[in-house]
Amino acid sequence: MSRKIFVNLPVKDLDRSVDFFTKCGFSFNPQFTDENATCMVVSDDIYVMLLVEPFFKSFSKREIPDTAQTSEVLVALSADSREDVDELVDTALTAGAGAHGDTQEEGPMYGRAFTDPDGHIWEIMWMDPAAVAG
Repeated sequence: MSRKIFVNLPVKDLDRSVDFFTKCGFSFNPQFTDENATCMVVSDDIYVMLLVEPFFKSFSKREIPDTAQTSEVLVALSADSREDVDELVDTALTAGAGAHGDTQEEGPMYGRAFTDPDGHIWEIMWMDPAAVAG
């Protein structure tokens, strides 16, 4: 069995988050969705659990950081091309995301970032496969 990753993120308004990420092209697993949480499907092995803040707090005694002031996590996703980076970030911005930082062009890497409605930072990156071919 391959390893899977489940990133858990606190959200203030679950419906708003589902609407935003749906507009960005993601789907959700209804089997793991209720009024407290939803399972956003990123790929066959990557999932993001969006948890309303009171439910999120039941998993950790630590405070939820104020994402306007601090960064609790940077979620980085790969893209298939530069165009895919631009398409996803532009779609997110149209859906209400905030722009985050400058476009990154460092050698074979290209990336852009946005903040979702709860202030979580999403970096979308592409790396030229010829640069990493061995």
